[in-house]
Amino acid sequence: MPEMYSPELNTRIAQWRAKAQDGTITLAEMKEAIIAVRQGRINAAQTAKIKGAKAPQRPVDDLLGELGIT
Repeated sequence: MPEMYSPELNTRIAQWRAKAQDGTITLAEMKEAIIAVRQGRINAAQTAKIKGAKAPQRPVDDLLGELGIT
C-alpha cells in the first residue's frame, strides 16, 4: 500500500477491502473509507514536490452524494 498512509490506516483499508470482497461492508464503512483515502491523497498532493501534483478539485461530499452515500 502507498506509504502516504499510516500503518493503522493501511490496516483499516485492508479490512474494508476484505469486507467489500465478501459483501459485508456497510455504507458507513464505505463513506469512512472514501473520506480517509481521499484525505490521504489531498495531504500527499499538498506535500508533493513533483511538479503538477494537485489536490482534488471536488469536495468529498459531492462525490459521496453522487454515490448516494451522504
